[in-house]
Amino acid sequence: MDISWLGHSCFRIRGSHATVITDPYSPGLGYSLGKPSARIVTVSHQHPGHCYVQGIGGQPRVVDGPGEYEISGVLIIGIATFHDGERGRKRGKNTVYLMEIDEISVCHLGDLGHVLTGEQVEEIDNVDVLLLPVGGVSTINAPMAAEVVRQLEPKAVIPMHYKTPTLNRELEPVERFLKEIGAKEVNSQPKLSLTKSSLPSSTQVFLLDY
Repeated sequence: MDISWLGHSCFRIRGSHATVITDPYSPGLGYSLGKPSARIVTVSHQHPGHCYVQGIGGQPRVVDGPGEYEISGVLIIGIATFHDGERGRKRGKNTVYLMEIDEISVCHLGDLGHVLTGEQVEEIDNVDVLLLPVGGVSTINAPMAAEVVRQLEPKAVIPMHYKTPTLNRELEPVERFLKEIGAKEVNSQPKLSLTKSSLPSSTQVFLLDY
């Protein structure tokens, strides 16, 4: 399985049976999405930076809410959460997606705005790869993101939704999260290739180029 970061909360996850793209963004964020193709697109919430489905080629199947889905050999579970710490009163709802791809469980947290409840932790359960917002402002910030990592104990953590020189929104930089979680000398790489047997034995943070 290959994971590439396309910027913001958007990843391309290429498995042996299907390609998934998460939270495609509309033009105007600063990043360039191009026109990638996928079999499946997940949308965590209906904000322009996360739901630009028309920017994806290949006539994908769109998953945009809680529930269980099986598409092209990929099992996806959508779990209802909130976009803020006030049960959605400020920014509405958010869907966390747990995907089983090539025997690896990948969890995309979307624009999660709160630390997980005990019930949500149980529902998400066993996570191999965690795609985690860390930039604060409209999602969890660095200390909360570190707490979510402790809650879920994933093997691999890939930060997303943080300030980069390309992004024209105000978010916190990824360095705050790296410091909070005690990750030293993490070098950015073009993509992350994983198999079930090559997963780290304990939690490791990976930075990806966009």
